[in-house]
Amino acid sequence: MNILIDEFIAPWWAKNRHLQTVWGSLFRRLPKLPKMQRMRLELDDGDFIDVDHYPQNDRPTLLLLHGLEGSIDSPYIRGMIKSAKDKGWQILVKHFRSCSGEPNRLLRSYNSGVSEDLHQVLELLKKNQIKVDYIVGYSLGGNVLLKWLGEQTTNVEIKAAVAVSVPLMLDVCATEIHQGFSRVYESALLRTLRKKTKEKKLRFDSEQLPGLAEIPRLNSFWKFDEKVTAPAHGFEDAKDYYRKASSRQFVKDIKIPTLIIQSMDDPFMNETVLPDTNELPANVILEKNSHGGHVGFVGGKWPWCAEYYLEQRIPKYLETVSANG
Repeated sequence: MNILIDEFIAPWWAKNRHLQTVWGSLFRRLPKLPKMQRMRLELDDGDFIDVDHYPQNDRPTLLLLHGLEGSIDSPYIRGMIKSAKDKGWQILVKHFRSCSGEPNRLLRSYNSGVSEDLHQVLELLKKNQIKVDYIVGYSLGGNVLLKWLGEQTTNVEIKAAVAVSVPLMLDVCATEIHQGFSRVYESALLRTLRKKTKEKKLRFDSEQLPGLAEIPRLNSFWKFDEKVTAPAHGFEDAKDYYRKASSRQFVKDIKIPTLIIQSMDDPFMNETVLPDTNELPANVILEKNSHGGHVGFVGGKWPWCAEYYLEQRIPKYLETVSANG
C-alpha cells in the first residue's frame, strides 16, 4: 500500500496545528549536540557549503537537510541528530548557502529547487571518503531531496530517503502561508530573508536585486520570490520558479525507497499539494496524518513528557529498508 493514514496520533493536549508547529521552538528542551566537525566544501562556482560531521567509522551514514532559514540548531535537526547518535550512525548536516552562520560569497543563495547543490555535495563527500546511505529532508530540504531523487537517471547509491512536511507545490504553499495566522510564520521567515537580501544589495549593488527602499515591502513569498529569488537564480519570475522547483512532478520518477511524511493540518500548505496514488511509484510511501502541523508531530501523554514521533519513525523506516536489502 503506497498511502498510509494516521500513523501518528496527536495527544489530547496537542491537536492544534499551530501548537504542533511551534512546540519545538518554544517549549522543547533541546538535546545537546555531540562534538561535530565542520567541513567547508568548495563548489564549482566559487561558493561554499558548510557540512557539520559527526564521524563514526563503518556505520550507516545519515545526511540531514534543514528547512528554509534553518540550520544545525533547528529543533528538528537537533532531535534527529540525537536519535541517529543513539543508533551509532555517522551524521552529516548540510547547510544551504548562507545558513551556516556566514554569508555565502555569491549574489545567489539557495531556494527550494537547488538540487544541483545537493548533487555536488554528495560528490564532494565521496571524494572525502564519505558515502551517504540515507538522506532526510525537512520542508524546503525535503523538496530539494525529492526533486533530486526524481532527477536521477542512473542507479542511485543512496539506500533510502525520508522527506517531511514538503511544500510539494510551491505556488499553493506561497498562497496558503499568506492566510490567517499562518502569516505569522511567513513574516518570521521573510524577516531574516529580507535582512540577508539587504546585506546582499549593499555588497553587490546588483540590478538583479530590488532597491533598498523596496526590500521592506516584500511582505509575502509571492513578492519576495518575484523580486529576489527568481532573478537571483535565473528564473523568469515567481511562477516560473514555482513551476520548475516544485517537487511533486518529480515523485513519479524516484527509484529508491522513500517515505514522505505529511500532515493534513500543516499551516504552510493544504492537502491539494499531495500526489495521487497514480503518481506514487511502488518504492515511494506517502504517509498522511490528520495532525502534526509543520515539522511538528509532537506526542506523549502529557506536555511535560513530550515525545517526538519523527525521531522514532524515521530511523525505524530506514532500518527496515536496510534490513530488507
